[in-house]
Amino acid sequence: MNRIGNIAFAALAAVSTASAADIEYFARPVTSGPALPFSEAVRVGDMLFLSGQVGVEPGTVNLVPGGIGPETHRVMDSIKATVEKRGGSMEQLVKCTVFLADIKEWPAFNDVYRGYFKTNFPARSAFAASGLAYNARVEVECIAHLPKR
Repeated sequence: MNRIGNIAFAALAAVSTASAADIEYFARPVTSGPALPFSEAVRVGDMLFLSGQVGVEPGTVNLVPGGIGPETHRVMDSIKATVEKRGGSMEQLVKCTVFLADIKEWPAFNDVYRGYFKTNFPARSAFAASGLAYNARVEVECIAHLPKR
């Protein structure tokens, strides 16, 4: 089994054997918008599950202007900040799921996305959605492998 396969197996094992004491929930930062019913991230063992990110200005629910390119930068910057806040790096992302408002924007998304990784890319899925929060062009959720230090 390759590294990603081993990590995916470890993620399933961590979730299936986790007790409530093994699960750590990280609240979303306070924003100017409504209180939303999800955590920014959840840690189970060595795995960090990040909620989907859309391209909003930090601390608000306002999309950055300019469409898919600027929104993708904002999304990826948010993911990077969340992983780093928990002691990791972008190289520790093992799986990302990409939701696009229009699958025709997939190449433009990829142009920005590839700039956030030095060598290895996470496993990834991408598909078009009929609607995203705040009428965003893109949403990305990720899983990271962050061994405790």
